[in-house]
Amino acid sequence: MTAEQAAQQAVASPSVHRLKATRPVTGDRVTIAYRRLGDAGHGSFGVVIKAELLQGGSGVVAIKRTKQDRRFKNRELQIMCAVDHPNVVKLRLFWLEASPDDEDETFLYLVLEFVPQTLYRVYRSFVKRGERVPELLVQLYSYQLLRALSYLHSLGICHRDVKPHNLMCDPDSGRLVLIDFGSAKVLKPDEANVAYTCSRFYRAPELILGATLYTDLWALGCVLAELLAGQVFFPGRDGIDQLVEIVKVLGSPTVREIKAMHPSYQNPDFLLVDPVPFSSLLPHASPAALDLLASLLVYTPRFRPSAAQALSHPFFDDLRRGNLRPLSSAANGSLAVGAERQSQGWGLVMPNGKKVKAPLFDFSAQELSVRPDLVRILVPSHARAALLAGPEHIDVERFEPVDLAPLRLWLE
Repeated sequence: MTAEQAAQQAVASPSVHRLKATRPVTGDRVTIAYRRLGDAGHGSFGVVIKAELLQGGSGVVAIKRTKQDRRFKNRELQIMCAVDHPNVVKLRLFWLEASPDDEDETFLYLVLEFVPQTLYRVYRSFVKRGERVPELLVQLYSYQLLRALSYLHSLGICHRDVKPHNLMCDPDSGRLVLIDFGSAKVLKPDEANVAYTCSRFYRAPELILGATLYTDLWALGCVLAELLAGQVFFPGRDGIDQLVEIVKVLGSPTVREIKAMHPSYQNPDFLLVDPVPFSSLLPHASPAALDLLASLLVYTPRFRPSAAQALSHPFFDDLRRGNLRPLSSAANGSLAVGAERQSQGWGLVMPNGKKVKAPLFDFSAQELSVRPDLVRILVPSHARAALLAGPEHIDVERFEPVDLAPLRLWLE
């Protein structure tokens, strides 16, 4: 039997689902066939299954099903169709399907690239073995999350639900992608937002106080602290207790900080609590990690760095330098340069012994234009030739930023 005959036989199987779907970029309608492989996740949003595409594409995918109100456009779908970044999960196909039980109910199906593990599962695997998450992995994953956020923010998109369960990792390549844009929104200055968003453990203090201006950087700081601590950093039991947990670490906010978080907050009285140094809570973290964390987890939102600014922090210098070192020769004590190091000039090996294959420095002109003053820090010397030879021919030494305003996403 030929490979083509085998594929045709697989598609003809009664366990295979066949339907029409839409490609997000072109809008083309195509016939697809897929075989369900198992469950991949579930939550208030709906369910996610793992499947194998047999027609209209190939390989293993994740298919997410959510309820769709026919009266409104789906914001998650609109955003997913508009974004394209190596650290944002890729939408491959989508379709709508009427509910067999309720004629007024419709389901939206999103066919997404499959990435095997959540960041939560990755770090918990270390904790269960009684180990700390290696700081190199903390650097690798938080760096890629920052890249995703910087890109989204340049489009005017706020994710609003950054947490380890919404970050998928590939342990073979070291790649991380941000998923679940069900809470994401294009923020408009004249449009009201709700304060109650973002999962509780990662909710910024100003949101707890009722503010409606969002920042993903507080949640990023919570994820960073969680990786360093091996557990949720602010484990509040409810909204108020969440603020109590924050105050236990940061100390009581000053009147000025309260006004910065929410100018019209009516109950500015807090019990006086002294802050606890991050170094005493995370004694094994490096000074660079503690410095970045201290810049992110602050009460005043405008004092937190942007995602692009955080990317330039010295905490990520190890990634820019790489860690493939000359190998010592046991025979004569001389140094032998590894062939991989010679051929590529840079490399990064994860604690599992596998080389990082995820692209870390393939910045677009759009990404670099967020903070053009940081370009020489963000793009290490060993990555510049590849950028120059890439599709945008970016010359770091003569970089001219692009206008980001026309690239901002506007949704109806």
